[in-house]
Amino acid sequence: MHQHIPNMLTIARLVLSAVFFLLLNQYRYPQGNAVYLWVAMGVFIIAALTDIADGYLARRLKVESTFGRIMDPFADKVLNIGAFIYLAGSRFVDPIAIEQGDFHTMISGIYPWMVVMILARELLVTGIRGEMEGRGIQFGANIFGKMKTLLQCIGIPFLIGIVALDPRVPGHEGWVYVQTFWAYAIVITTVLSGIPYIRNAYTASKPATTIESP
Repeated sequence: MHQHIPNMLTIARLVLSAVFFLLLNQYRYPQGNAVYLWVAMGVFIIAALTDIADGYLARRLKVESTFGRIMDPFADKVLNIGAFIYLAGSRFVDPIAIEQGDFHTMISGIYPWMVVMILARELLVTGIRGEMEGRGIQFGANIFGKMKTLLQCIGIPFLIGIVALDPRVPGHEGWVYVQTFWAYAIVITTVLSGIPYIRNAYTASKPATTIESP
């Protein structure tokens, strides 16, 4: 029974992801009810905690499985990338900012180009890992990938919370700068975290140098 707990947590994370997206889908700025955002933020945090518990139990119980190796990163990507797609979507567009020609037109601070950068990194790393592991070279998550995931898991609920507080409300203007900092920090860290994978893949792909005896 214990060996199935990590897999159950992974499935639970996928279910929580669906609930999270459903809640975000009920909101539209600026008329939307912020309660949906607060609940969505709570659901995201619970889902992120299942990821931590999943990894811990898999190592503690020594029950890492093929299912877990495939579905665990898949569930993470569905939750995190799905969150960015929603935050860069039409439900978080500030119509007043658009009318005024303001640079900050997304109340979430997340723009489509950011999602493209994040998604491109994930697709590239997934492709590299699949190719290398197909050759028998283990390509697990490194410290940079873990830092990226941690920053995303902290940043996403933080950005949602700022939207719920509404940075356009008088007296909340300072949250726009905090929001912008977090959004760019997430994107930059995500992109930079892909560099070690590219470097390692390049090194592993180079043919071994043969040293001839004198």
